[in-house]
Amino acid sequence: MLIGEVARRSGVSARMLRHYESLGLVRPSGRTGSGYREYSAQDIRRIFHIESLRALGLSLREVGRALDDPGFTPSALVGDLIGRTRERIAAETELLTRLSRIHAADPSGWEDVLHVVTLLRALGSASADARQRAALSSADDPPLPVEALVEAVLGETDPHVAGALRWALARSGDGGPALLAQGIGSPVAAVRERAVRSLAEMPGDEATGHLRDALAHPDPVVGGYAALELGARGDADAVPTLIDMIAEGRNDTEAADALSVLASDTATADRIAARLVDRLAHGTTGAPARGRLTQALAGVPGATASRALVELSHDAERAVALTATYLLQLRAGR
Repeated sequence: MLIGEVARRSGVSARMLRHYESLGLVRPSGRTGSGYREYSAQDIRRIFHIESLRALGLSLREVGRALDDPGFTPSALVGDLIGRTRERIAAETELLTRLSRIHAADPSGWEDVLHVVTLLRALGSASADARQRAALSSADDPPLPVEALVEAVLGETDPHVAGALRWALARSGDGGPALLAQGIGSPVAAVRERAVRSLAEMPGDEATGHLRDALAHPDPVVGGYAALELGARGDADAVPTLIDMIAEGRNDTEAADALSVLASDTATADRIAARLVDRLAHGTTGAPARGRLTQALAGVPGATASRALVELSHDAERAVALTATYLLQLRAGR
């Protein structure tokens, strides 16, 4: 079979076939009387083998070794190819992510593109100052994409940079709460904490909804941050978690303050007081915990809380009784 027919059937150009021949990869088995190359069926099979190996990512030099070296073992080379392919996929994925974020910024010209690229590179800088400046500049036009800000805040360890990133996220518009809620599902505790703290600074009903979901998270740090923020937003769903925090001594002062905010109307105040009394009566043992729950009644107005303090002023635990008595005196002096 002549070279033109081989090229047509194999899909390998005549020029490439000549290149293969110059490298010694393929040697036509014969020549016609006119001197034209003539390929045998075995030559054509070798051409297909070459193309198959090239499709796996082997160089032409590696293809020659694979076909001609009797001692060649493919396992090591295939393993190396897997590693190189993974590196290439990672690099391409990173490039795709960067391009997608630039596209999301909707740049109007090359200056905008360069501005976004500069900020994205600064967010990944080893310098905390550079990362902080990028976060504070993210509200410029065009702004940094929300995805980039969320990724940065979930990985940020410097508290000052993290604060700037949370500030930027709170002003970033749509998309942030949902992405942060995904971060709350991370297997890494530090990432979960960064996610819920950032979500707590996001305004709007969507963020509030995700914070309510976070109340049931098995990580008490996540539930605690969610409860404190929901309390500040006047959401009574946080009350059970806040009471748990007081009883367990986890940010108990902040939790008591949040209960005080929620107890601004009489009905809610009575419900909070009733829950505190129930926890004191049935759910908590130990003087320190009971003392903290008693102290929390100080910020809860209304008759239910007052009656509870009267009863607690006769409690068998002296510290609890003294705390309740003191709080009653403060109420009487108002």
